Amino acid sequence: MIKDRAAWIQDIIEKFHATGENSLMNSRNDPAWDKPLVGFANGSDSIWEEFKRHIGDFYWMPTEIFALTFPASPTKASDLTIISWILPQTKQTKLDHRKEHHLPSERWARSRKYGEEYNVKLRLHLIKTMADEGYKSLAPMLSPKWEMKVSEQFGLASTWSERHSAYAAGLGTFGLCDGLITPLGKAVRCGSVIACIPVVPSPRPYQDHHAYCLFYSKGICGKCIDRCPVGAITKQGHDKGKCQHYVDVETREFINAHFGFDAYGCGLCQVGVPCESRIPIKEKSGR
Repeated sequence: MIKDRAAWIQDIIEKFHATGENSLMNSRNDPAWDKPLVGFANGSDSIWEEFKRHIGDFYWMPTEIFALTFPASPTKASDLTIISWILPQTKQTKLDHRKEHHLPSERWARSRKYGEEYNVKLRLHLIKTMADEGYKSLAPMLSPKWEMKVSEQFGLASTWSERHSAYAAGLGTFGLCDGLITPLGKAVRCGSVIACIPVVPSPRPYQDHHAYCLFYSKGICGKCIDRCPVGAITKQGHDKGKCQHYVDVETREFINAHFGFDAYGCGLCQVGVPCESRIPIKEKSGR
């Protein structure tokens, strides 16, 4: 019997992370990500209802996607644990990307393509390992039922968000550019799996969803505004449509032409800012 399920899950993630699957697929086979940060949330947490209320009725409660995936296994919300992780960009990738002002560095483009391919493998590995021990689980982002949607309040949205799951699991809060500011900074990628397994939820050391952002909490900074090459970030927030068009069209064309692989990605607002690799609010206040 597994006594410390949280430690067991973290060990699964960390051991897989240390394999060659975590790779930028470059000539040196550099790792795509530094050591991950893992958190847990319970399926009965009222925060999932808040997400659905604010984002839209289309947003999945953990029980909803679990029932869609395992219709023959009725499960209570309290029996579900949302496992969330943060994959931080490496020091070298952040250094390379910080020098750019208009288009992505090669390492960043590789982390978006090959790093996310690794993230998919990590989700699947965790699901299989848990299944071997008798625990049903799923990755919402890999579900064929996952869809992009339009939120009446927020514009572009989807049926499940990795960043919102990380927020629920106590791993970070949102910034002016909508990026998640975590203890490892904002230059990160997220992943999640929902499992029918009892795990004590991680502390959520904030109540305000903008708590770690200097712009919202202190009325200062806004460095991500200057970092955006297309003016998609202003003091009013993040223009998702303008951002998506730039990422999907211009960066894809550039990456294909200059780096020789099919990918897209920008992330310039995630580096060269105070929250690149830390929580600036926490360090300034001493909390």
